[in-house]
Amino acid sequence: MPVDTQITINVEGVATTVATGTTGAELFFERREVVVARVDGVLKDLDQPLDDGAVVEGVTIDSPDGLNVLRHSTAHVMAQAVQQLRPDAKLGIGPYITDGFYFDFDVTEPFTPEDLKTLEKMMLKIVNQNQKFARRVVSEDEAREAMANEPYKLELLGKASDADAAGEGVNVEVGAGDITIYDNIDRKSGDVLWCDLCRGPHLQNTKLISNAFALTRSSAAYWLGNQNNQQLQRIYGTAWPTKDALKAYQERIAEAERRDHRKLGVELDLFSFPDELGSGLPVFHPKGGIIRKEMEDYSRKRHVEAGYDFVYTPHITKANLYEVSGHLDWYRDGMFPPMHVDAELNEDGTVRKPGQDYYLKPMNCPMHNLIFRSRGRSYRELPLRLFEFGSVYRYEKSGVVHGLTRVRGMTQDDAHIYCTKEQMKDELTETLNFVLSLLKDYGLNDFYLELSTKDPEKFVGEDAVWEEATQTLADVARESGLELVADPGGAAFYGPKISVQAKDALGRTWQMSTIQLDFNLPERFELEYQAADGTRQRPVMIHRALFGSVERFMGVLTEHYAGAFPAWLSPVQVVAIPVAEAFNDYMFDVVAQLKKAGIRAEVDISSDRFPKKIRTASKDKIPFVLIAGGDDADANAVSFRFRDGSQDNGVPVEEAVARIVEAVRNRTA
Repeated sequence: MPVDTQITINVEGVATTVATGTTGAELFFERREVVVARVDGVLKDLDQPLDDGAVVEGVTIDSPDGLNVLRHSTAHVMAQAVQQLRPDAKLGIGPYITDGFYFDFDVTEPFTPEDLKTLEKMMLKIVNQNQKFARRVVSEDEAREAMANEPYKLELLGKASDADAAGEGVNVEVGAGDITIYDNIDRKSGDVLWCDLCRGPHLQNTKLISNAFALTRSSAAYWLGNQNNQQLQRIYGTAWPTKDALKAYQERIAEAERRDHRKLGVELDLFSFPDELGSGLPVFHPKGGIIRKEMEDYSRKRHVEAGYDFVYTPHITKANLYEVSGHLDWYRDGMFPPMHVDAELNEDGTVRKPGQDYYLKPMNCPMHNLIFRSRGRSYRELPLRLFEFGSVYRYEKSGVVHGLTRVRGMTQDDAHIYCTKEQMKDELTETLNFVLSLLKDYGLNDFYLELSTKDPEKFVGEDAVWEEATQTLADVARESGLELVADPGGAAFYGPKISVQAKDALGRTWQMSTIQLDFNLPERFELEYQAADGTRQRPVMIHRALFGSVERFMGVLTEHYAGAFPAWLSPVQVVAIPVAEAFNDYMFDVVAQLKKAGIRAEVDISSDRFPKKIRTASKDKIPFVLIAGGDDADANAVSFRFRDGSQDNGVPVEEAVARIVEAVRNRTA
């Protein structure tokens, strides 16, 4: 039978007839920015022939998928350089990650900063050789022969049938479909210079990487992310389409390092993490305490205005409470081990009265349910909004703990709202609007929403109940007008949730507030209210954390403001600096007026020279600096100096006080 010499494919929405065997490289020959093709929804190398009927899109190097391919290809070049530098290095896994890539190696000695510089030079040489990335499909036996000297790759081949469950990054190497190896080929000789087990896809050649890459750091890591496995050495890097993009990224990273809340916490004397207390357990110093108190006090004020009732619950509880809630079944790994107490023993050591297990609470919701259940409830009381700044404790793994943003002991601004099904949607809408409004008051304004749906392996309750809850949340989220992003399987075991994702001053996204809809815990705790018709009904429960935790929110705000908190949150709002010692008393009088008006102000009467006092106030990120010399004192005035270095001279003291009070009260500075 004759063989068709042409096929019809859909190229970015346009039906196109091409020769049989046409590749993506030929199809996008004139579009140099296209680095891989999306064929029927799957990313493929440009040198793969296209099938009849294929739906094809070009993926550009600056798109999210294109960047991932660029970075994974750069990881291969880095690994090739590592094995040139250290021939005994054994390959682990090398996936792309956000803004970069890493590769793990089993080596006898850790990598040094000097090694990273050497590797960058070796990588540039490989890039400039314009080596070809060539994909080949192999059998398992052929793969094992090719990887005979790579024990970790051989182990991966045994995990190919369940790559997603095998450990971090495994599906980059093996998984469903063909087993493939990528060769780095010398274009002149055709020799294979290096190869790796990999699913791909990759760039067509190393030249496309250009010189827009950098190795950023090295660290220890565990094989497949499991601490019970062999410890390896990991090298991190980044790669971008252009040098300008790389430079912009490096500047963002440098700015992020300057804003690191752990660094600023020390410099501004806000908080610390004493070794004596243990990992993830911060203490707040007086200045940090002021910021935290202001954050909490303003939140309390807004909650009172919104009709919330304040409750308080203990830090520990008997195990049964979390057996009823389901946390011991679904969240035990995130809880601290139990304390076994109250056992009574006979003189011979036998147990007369068995003891009980008590747990540090990881969540407040079960205790709030007990408050709701403490007496009969009427529909007239609903919605009932219970709010608590509740201390909770979670056993975060030591490698995960990070400053204030991932701690083991935290204070949640936790609310649980009990309402009827008829009130549910309005209450969710009101709660979301309240959350967004309050976040804006703290200076965050750029949001989108994420809808976390049921994890089919980790949930309680009926499917129909989950579907109703999920649909209601989706409707409320869409009606807000904000972008809604799906998070499949990301819900807690008891119900779906909306997460408010906020962007900070650097454009980084932080998960802030969460709103969870729960039909299941009211059932497990047998919560009831008397309806208007006299029947007993289950309330709907809404879980809502606004800050997430006070600690984490303070860490986010510290980085968002780079430590230069708005005046209403600043520990010291005004520093008064006399030009000379003769004007100390005058400045103390000015500060006394500010303090009477509720402003946190102090006079700098240190022995430092005047210019250094100005620099100190700037370093301490004081919102307002007041300066006075002879002319000012004679005119009963001061000079304003602002954070940006600008100055307003000869301002009458009464006006200066009024301006500062207004800025603090209205949160405008």
